[in-house]
Amino acid sequence: MTWFKRDDNEIIPPDDHEVRTEGLWIKCEGCRKTVWKADIEANLQVCPNCGHHFKFNARQRVELLLEPGYELVDMDLVSTDPLEFCDLKPYKEQLKAAQKKTGLNDAIINAVGRIDDVDVVLSVMEYGFIGGSMGAVVGETIARAVDRSLATRNPLIIVSASGGARMMEGIASLMQLAKVSAGLARMDDEKIPYISIMTDPTFGGVTASFSMLGDLNIAEPGALIGFAGPRVIEQTIRQKLPEGFQRSEFLLEHGFLDAVVPRKEMKAYLAETLRWMTGKVSQAS
Repeated sequence: MTWFKRDDNEIIPPDDHEVRTEGLWIKCEGCRKTVWKADIEANLQVCPNCGHHFKFNARQRVELLLEPGYELVDMDLVSTDPLEFCDLKPYKEQLKAAQKKTGLNDAIINAVGRIDDVDVVLSVMEYGFIGGSMGAVVGETIARAVDRSLATRNPLIIVSASGGARMMEGIASLMQLAKVSAGLARMDDEKIPYISIMTDPTFGGVTASFSMLGDLNIAEPGALIGFAGPRVIEQTIRQKLPEGFQRSEFLLEHGFLDAVVPRKEMKAYLAETLRWMTGKVSQAS
């Protein structure tokens, strides 16, 4: 079959072999280069040119960190609409759209499994679900992860990706800050390790509660982390913020983080840290 025909000295592909390139390329926010999408996907959603970390969904994160054979738990919780909230569209419709888009009931996944030879409890937030906002279900799911860690004495890891508390649930959302923080205080009393991983972005009530309470607070490169956004801060204080303000590297330099770890190195970093925290260093060596 002839794949091309000539018309007025121009080569034109026939209709049954239309060349489609839409969606095959991505413009990197870091280096501003156009990158082949398959290359980014093969590199764990990290730009192969500059190392910019694209967003990584919750299921991908669980598969990256845990050994095969892990179990998803606490997946049956579903948000209600206690305030019958409506802005551009009713909250109930926003929930249904987010559930259809992500395949999740809410912006969180809990899993139990192993990182290398260490049993762990893992909570991962899903930014694609209403901006990873924390409502009653997210708070309760994390609280159950805390309870599971307390019952098994296995370390807890929470991966944050959130714009903050979910305004559509009002005070029911804000209550989760104290609820989860109280559970983490119990873990601290029992000396059970808790590692917090912050990804781009981590903001609002999530930063103001559990994401900054880890025994070890780490972040991915370039992650934007804070309470209020830089634009809001500049408008409030009427000053220009320093270069890189609220990025993970800036926070590490100023003592707000313990480490910045690239995505491809995260599992190995966690494995080594967990062995040290749980006293398994000698067994591994």
